[in-house]
Amino acid sequence: MNIMLFHSTYGLRPAVRAAADRLREAGHEVWTPDLFEGRTFETVEEAREYREEIGKDELLKRAVLAAAPYSERGLVYAGFSLGAAVAQTLALGDDKARGLLLLHGTSDLAPNASADDLQVQLHVAEPDPFEPDDWLSAWYLQMRRAGAEVEVHRYTGAGHLYTDPGLPDYDEEAAEATWRVALGFLESL
Repeated sequence: MNIMLFHSTYGLRPAVRAAADRLREAGHEVWTPDLFEGRTFETVEEAREYREEIGKDELLKRAVLAAAPYSERGLVYAGFSLGAAVAQTLALGDDKARGLLLLHGTSDLAPNASADDLQVQLHVAEPDPFEPDDWLSAWYLQMRRAGAEVEVHRYTGAGHLYTDPGLPDYDEEAAEATWRVALGFLESL
């Protein structure tokens, strides 16, 4: 599978590279575009400030430019938190998308969004302050209405970015469970 893996608001941290390596070891080809041009952050506040400085349109432009050379291959879009939101936006706009793997995040859907038969898997903490239950319920219904096949996996007690060993939210048990399920999902596409 060809996978475009987008980083979180913290930037292209070692955990994203390690995730890409794990996917490569499972036989996938993986690209990890750096939407922040080499910048990484230690706090969510610093990261948000930089993200706001770049702006949503520029961020999406960078993501589209990174994915465009490979989209003809039929990409699986994947991402962590902010990167998941970016991946979702790109997957819904790419009729050749093979799948969507969301780790720790989702995004708004346009009212006319279409995702006919797109296979989607979401992994998220429970509770997650950035992905509250009401939001996730509405998101799920919108994705289904758009035509996507959606699986949601919740991890009780895990922090928001629980797959990143370099962050306080890290939860080894939840992270390993996520990767087992996600690798099975990718194999099924």
